[in-house]
Amino acid sequence: MGNDPSFRLGAEALGTAIGQGGHELVYGGASVGLMGVVADAALKAGANVAGVLPKALADLELAKPDLSELHIVGSMHERKMMMADLSNAFIALPGGIGTLEEMFEVWTWTQLGVHSKPVGLLNVNTFYDPLVAFLSGVVDAGFIKKAHYDMLVVETTPEELLSRLLSANIEYEPKVGT
Repeated sequence: MGNDPSFRLGAEALGTAIGQGGHELVYGGASVGLMGVVADAALKAGANVAGVLPKALADLELAKPDLSELHIVGSMHERKMMMADLSNAFIALPGGIGTLEEMFEVWTWTQLGVHSKPVGLLNVNTFYDPLVAFLSGVVDAGFIKKAHYDMLVVETTPEELLSRLLSANIEYEPKVGT
């Protein structure tokens, strides 16, 4: 959950906005952490919520039992691929290594043309400000094209983030098979 209560509140607000906006949620399938908070709020707001969980984690009883759909897969790689296939956009909340790894992977896939789905950061309480500043420096250093940097949608409220993701126009056509 992190050590700032605003992270939990941001996760709740995102789940509520997803449900109230008539959207569906695809997420990691667990009942724990901020992802569990988003799922609870989305369900409460009337959203269809699909979880994708590796069997090893399901065996540890981490699966959220009241989901609209729960897909049990064999590995983390299968989980990420299924989540990517089922999703129309991606949102990263404040999180750790796994969150960052998954966000960078789907953003890279957009850059490579594997998909044309938008990627966003919910910048709760300025959590992602240091990362955004770092990435801007990477652009300045010539390692990321400005067009690719601009694909990453960063907003501080769920409503603004969802609005921008829904109106995003990714100019790259799929070029690489998935």
